[in-house]
Amino acid sequence: MNAQTRYPRVVDRATFQEQIDELRVREKAHQREGDAIAAARRRLPMVEVDAGAQLTGPDGPTTLLDAFEGRNQLIAYYFMWHPGHPASSQCEGCTWCTTHVAELSYLHSRDITFAVLAQGPYDESRRYRDFMGWTMPWYSADPSKAELLVGRTVGMMHLVCYVRDGDRVFETWWTTNRGVEVMDNSYSLMDLTVYGRQEQHEDSPEGWPREWGAEEKPDLHQVNGRPTAQWSRLEAGRSDDLTN
Repeated sequence: MNAQTRYPRVVDRATFQEQIDELRVREKAHQREGDAIAAARRRLPMVEVDAGAQLTGPDGPTTLLDAFEGRNQLIAYYFMWHPGHPASSQCEGCTWCTTHVAELSYLHSRDITFAVLAQGPYDESRRYRDFMGWTMPWYSADPSKAELLVGRTVGMMHLVCYVRDGDRVFETWWTTNRGVEVMDNSYSLMDLTVYGRQEQHEDSPEGWPREWGAEEKPDLHQVNGRPTAQWSRLEAGRSDDLTN
């Protein structure tokens, strides 16, 4: 933090609590609206997709239906991929989101499987998964990505929800771009702090730090030319070679 950084005004405890209480009304309204949106999401219609759409997994060719692992629902994250590029040049946004997904037992307890469907070759992308130390199920959607993402931009990050009825599979919801922020908690926690995400697009008071997204830090999820979370893996001695 530099000497020019500004701070909120200092008030007594009673004034502080009064303004917290005023904001809490809006926070609760926002929460209730989120509940209402979730209720509407549960009432959306669904569209059938090919349960046999081909994926590639650790044992070779498999299908979208197999990715459910016997559970009734599947949340699939379509990871952007740059074939032939080194680990340092893979998508920092997808790395940011995926790094936050760790404990899956709570999803499993509600009959939900979470899996990553990489939009690139299996072997190359799986080596990236192993370098990052992720443990979620990992597949390549390369053979079927155009079919599975029909009507959407292939190559972008997507989060898609599916449900199955026996051997039939249906898509129930999807999002992309900032919609995939539901996967991470870092932004949610940053939003609680006085300086927020410190990104250029934010509506912050004059003097608040907003260096992320600026010319000196154009990439929001990179540090020193790499996706931020890669550095700890390199320091731990893991190889980021995706070619063998």
